[in-house]
Amino acid sequence: MQRVRRVVILGGGTAGWMTAAALGATLGQTVSISLLESDAIGTVGVGEATIPTIHWFNQLIGLDEADFVRETKASFKLGIEFVDWTRPGHRYFHPFGRYGVDLGAVPFHQRWLRARADGHDRPLSAYSLAAQLAEAGGFARPSNDPGSILSTLGYAYHFDAGLYARYLRSLAEARGVTRYEGRLEQVEHDANSGVITALTTERGERLSGDLFIDCSGFRALLIGDEMGSPFEDWSHWLPCDRAVAVPCARVAETTPFTRSTLRPAGWQWRIPLQHRTGNGYVYASRFVSDDEAAATLLANLDGEALAEPRMLRFQAGFRREAWRGNVVAIGLSSGFLEPLESTSIHLIQSAIAKLITLFPDADCDPALARQFNALFGRDMDGIRDFLILHYHATTGHHHPLWQHTRTMALPDTLIEKEAHYARSGRVMLSSDELFREASWLAVLNGQGIVAAGPAPIADTLDGAANRRQLDQIEAVIARAVPTLPRHDDAIAALLGESGARASVHG
Repeated sequence: MQRVRRVVILGGGTAGWMTAAALGATLGQTVSISLLESDAIGTVGVGEATIPTIHWFNQLIGLDEADFVRETKASFKLGIEFVDWTRPGHRYFHPFGRYGVDLGAVPFHQRWLRARADGHDRPLSAYSLAAQLAEAGGFARPSNDPGSILSTLGYAYHFDAGLYARYLRSLAEARGVTRYEGRLEQVEHDANSGVITALTTERGERLSGDLFIDCSGFRALLIGDEMGSPFEDWSHWLPCDRAVAVPCARVAETTPFTRSTLRPAGWQWRIPLQHRTGNGYVYASRFVSDDEAAATLLANLDGEALAEPRMLRFQAGFRREAWRGNVVAIGLSSGFLEPLESTSIHLIQSAIAKLITLFPDADCDPALARQFNALFGRDMDGIRDFLILHYHATTGHHHPLWQHTRTMALPDTLIEKEAHYARSGRVMLSSDELFREASWLAVLNGQGIVAAGPAPIADTLDGAANRRQLDQIEAVIARAVPTLPRHDDAIAALLGESGARASVHG
């Protein structure tokens, strides 16, 4: 079989440079990689929050954590705080990591449900070190020792998306990726097969290739315009279609979590970085004007706005054929799910992982595309259901958007998950779903969907002994939290250690 020798990536930004860095690290010795982007075309990235799967990507490209944190002004993230979602005045936390510890055959959350049935009223968050540490403003990395409570932690990052793309570009170019500056002018197709053979820039440069990666953002210039892959609209479930974003000055300690606050026509994000705080209001334009959305955001900032509000438009949904012919769409060109659970970066790296695993020969076997599309579709469907759960499980909000989402028809897959949990506390997941048991537990309970009681396996427990064990776990967490570093101190220590290493090696 003739191998793919030339890969052409259309578009830079986070998706383009993540793809270039990953392909350069894995296939750079056998494949030439070119990337076409224009400085005149802005990228959507206004600040990124991630989930713990980011560690896989960082390891893949050989990223040094301290260098990354320094270059992207990153902070650590232990989870997401949701304010006013369940009802006005209520807040809950979606932590990274696990609840409790492994105590044998009965899952921890079933032990918690059994204790509740026996009259124990402690919240699930009391058994999450990540949740308690985040509330205290601290941070620690997970331990590899399964006997340590630190082994239950997970973490991710907040970072400046523009700085991240620049950092990845430097890594990719060091591994031989060639960047071309300019706008796309023309796309050439093979007359017989219809596959793309070359891109021509406005400057007349011709980039021929065997495989093309579409990272052109919402415009989807290759997968949509050229290959005709249809877009599946999910706005009837996820009605927010715009966002306004603005950075503001830091005014306090850097919190180790993202915050999402419900607003009348959507929700507001808060992403703390070392040098500033990122803010945005994701909203449904049929329920609020752009001017009113911007005014709402500006009225709810921690500090002074550092720029003019920036408007973004989007549509929730995706392309079931993100790979068609010899074009693979990665990032916004493949679809969009609002950043309520910080999944944008994950979906980019998930597509990259699938592409590397299924990397084709030059004939681009359609079976590989079918497998890629099936796996990507399951990713998107699962995340979609998780996001919808936040929207419809609310009470006490009388604005039109929230009246709509509370009564809208739900996907059958979500209805089934909620029913299983409400009956017996079971979280029914397939093996390849992104959000695992702890995440669903956090949001189901946080949004007020409470299990009627535990599953039968919890009947095997001795009630008094079970409660003692839960109390012991809560006490271990409570003792651990004040001994761990403050978040800003943890960042400073990491950067100081790396600076010392650089000085020694220099």
